[in-house]
Amino acid sequence: MRKIQEVLRLYFGHSRSKREIARIIGVSPTTVSDYLARAKLAGLSYPLPSELDEPSLERLLFPPSEPSSVQRPAPDWLRVHNELRGKGVTLELLWQEYKAGQEDGFQYSAFCDHYRRWRQRLSLSMRQTHTPGEKLFIDYAGQTVAVTDGATGEIKQAQIFVAVLGASNYTYIEATWSQQLPDWIASHVRALNFFGGCTELWVPDNLRSGVTKASRYEPDLNPTYQDLANHYGVAVLPARVRRPKDKSKVENAVLVMSRWVLARLRHQRFFSLGELNREMRALLNALNQRPFKKLPGSRASAFAEMDQPALRPLPAQPYEYAEWKLARVGVDYHVEVDGHYYSVPYQHAREQVDVRVTGATVEIFRHGLRLASHAHCAFKGRHTTVDMHMPRTHREVAGWSAEKLTSRATAIGPRCTTLVERLLHQRRHPQQAFRSCLGVLRLGQEFGNARLEAACAHALKLNAVSWKSLQSILKNSLDLQTPPGAQRTLDLPEHENLRGAHYYQSNSILH
Repeated sequence: MRKIQEVLRLYFGHSRSKREIARIIGVSPTTVSDYLARAKLAGLSYPLPSELDEPSLERLLFPPSEPSSVQRPAPDWLRVHNELRGKGVTLELLWQEYKAGQEDGFQYSAFCDHYRRWRQRLSLSMRQTHTPGEKLFIDYAGQTVAVTDGATGEIKQAQIFVAVLGASNYTYIEATWSQQLPDWIASHVRALNFFGGCTELWVPDNLRSGVTKASRYEPDLNPTYQDLANHYGVAVLPARVRRPKDKSKVENAVLVMSRWVLARLRHQRFFSLGELNREMRALLNALNQRPFKKLPGSRASAFAEMDQPALRPLPAQPYEYAEWKLARVGVDYHVEVDGHYYSVPYQHAREQVDVRVTGATVEIFRHGLRLASHAHCAFKGRHTTVDMHMPRTHREVAGWSAEKLTSRATAIGPRCTTLVERLLHQRRHPQQAFRSCLGVLRLGQEFGNARLEAACAHALKLNAVSWKSLQSILKNSLDLQTPPGAQRTLDLPEHENLRGAHYYQSNSILH
């Protein structure tokens, strides 16, 4: 109204042109012309009468339009409100469908105005538009419930997990001992089983078990929580820090649940978590069946009509709880998990990897690619090794034993057997001599078993029991030479009727 008064003052009092007035007060010349035309119709000039206040001036210049005598058929605004929650559904599309059945109905602009006025009569929370099957809002209630241990009398405070669907407000609650990761994950799994399907988005609070680092743009999810979301094919959209409107659905559900469920349990005493959850489930069913105050139906009927048909089916296998850890592969290409050691391909020694641990398996990943999978073993200090993870030389050693090496040496000859046995007994642990024994046996492939047997006999006489000595003997053909001054003797079997040099030496001493 002040601008209209200024237009009248400048035009009638100072004889300014319409274009000048428009430039002075910051409006278009067309607006100035409209104001002057309305003043002329109302019989006004400047100065205005002293008894004319702003509301009276507005009524004179902008009189209310007379109500139309034509009554337009009104649409079902509740159906329009619910239809708008569907993907791709717009007011224009609904208006076109309305006009197809009501040719004398509202035009598009009037249709939109009437709908907005109808929507304003709803509560603030109902004005939010949530697509069926799209979002699940998740949080813990601030209020806890005392549970008494029947054996010790100790009182513990149970935490209350709350999940609510965006479109229907269908609610799930349960009590757990903590808000830690195992309880947080298990509550999600049970909630999805309760709903019988999965939404496209989860909107949790910035709980440490779900979000390791809060951020407005790129929050870091707990790896186990991300693994859970991947299993169900869900995107996680954490609420912004100190922005309760981002999760107003669950905030309201916590308030209603506290009044409808927890307030009714305030005088009861519980002696187990299961007992508390049974009582809460009975009251929860009543809450979901309770009629809405401003809309027809209830949470349960809205769920059956909107959310339930839009939910995606659950995977055939339920999620198995898994914890993720960062680890570094040792020089022995093994990763330590809870005191046990699991192998990975030796090429990844000294690299940092991600380890996924469940009750049954241990999986090791590098840049999202799985390197190894093992059965979970609880024995500390032990090793679980896959042969294919080892270098070729290590595989060859790992497949041998003292008995197997001795058996191979026996097939070559008695001197080779004696030398291998002496090699095995030279070390405190026989495994430490496996490489040397394998080297000895491999010489038979290079020089032949007959020469190896002769070389072993030569090495035993010289007491040079090692792979290097044996290799030197064969390379220099010492096994083929007869020592100077020595007579070549036949290698005869031992017998009691055969007398050696020691027999005659002992008899000459007696005589």
